[in-house]
Amino acid sequence: MPTDARIAVIPEAGGDYTIENREIADPGPHEVLIKLVATGVCHTDLAVQAGDLPTNYPVVLGHEGAGTIVKVGDHVSDLAEGDRVVLSYGSCGRCRPCQEGDPAYCNDFEALNFMNERQGSDKPVFADGPNAAFFQQSSFATHSIAHERNVVKIEADVDISLLGPLGCGIQTGAGAVMRTAQPKAGSTLLVSGVGSVGMSAVMGAKVAGCSTIIAVDTNAERLELAREIGATDTIVAGKDTDVPDAVRQIVEEGVDFAIECSGNDKAARAAWEALAKRGTLVVVGAPPSGTEYAFDANEQIMSGRKIVGCVEGDAKVKQFIPELVRLHQRGLFPFDRLVKRYPFDKINEAVKDLHDGKVFKPILEMS
Repeated sequence: MPTDARIAVIPEAGGDYTIENREIADPGPHEVLIKLVATGVCHTDLAVQAGDLPTNYPVVLGHEGAGTIVKVGDHVSDLAEGDRVVLSYGSCGRCRPCQEGDPAYCNDFEALNFMNERQGSDKPVFADGPNAAFFQQSSFATHSIAHERNVVKIEADVDISLLGPLGCGIQTGAGAVMRTAQPKAGSTLLVSGVGSVGMSAVMGAKVAGCSTIIAVDTNAERLELAREIGATDTIVAGKDTDVPDAVRQIVEEGVDFAIECSGNDKAARAAWEALAKRGTLVVVGAPPSGTEYAFDANEQIMSGRKIVGCVEGDAKVKQFIPELVRLHQRGLFPFDRLVKRYPFDKINEAVKDLHDGKVFKPILEMS
């Protein structure tokens, strides 16, 4: 029997969301159909909506979905109807990065996550409607098709409506520390930009046992929360603030690691200059396409500093997301403090609040 879905559609770059009703396809052999309970809103959604990152319009965005499986493809073996799940990013499973255990660097990442290339079927998700395989889920909807590779079963006794942001923004910040940087206990670490990704990096650094965790942002109120969830020190960035000098007032030799979450070229440069010799800069924040970061080559050679890119927190989602859930249950990863909930039909309000910095992580509730 056909399944009807309510979807939020972006008609073109710069457009607002409109709510429509459409009949959604059945899942392909390696896909599942999910009835969504809630979906996080990510800055990546904002960037694609604005046209700063690519997609093919009209489109249903959303890539932090959570809900319950209602139909299962014929060849899906590790998921079943009734399973509570979180949805994450798509990967092919066949290319060299995927085969070597780095699916976040899949050779088909752009096609599968931004360009709506449905992985489990040649048919469109909506026969008479918009593109809807964004991050293999397009979860700004009441129902979603997802591939088995990016669906994570949640067995823990926890509110599933809270967990969608673990599928992208929260795992990206936490993973940038816990999986990409992998600091030893006692390391010193800087987080540049404390939105939801940066806050998650702060929490990840505390879990990792960093002795000094410095949060940098232009917003003093955000820095207060950063202290409450794990930052040992804070720096209010501004035109009169020399961030590297301020860091060395706290850690004389500079920090071992810097996690750049702002996507700002000046902030990235300051984070790099704040590193100690042999320190590592992890670049996480996604600026508009074409943005370049500049570092003095000889200074980098002589300092032995390293620069590492990071996608999706280097997460193997079926392992890392349940790990974050367990940490949350133990009170060690309080990402719920970042959340504000909105009804699904208030999606434009939620997007505006995120854009204006009024909220860290909006969650759209579908009921």
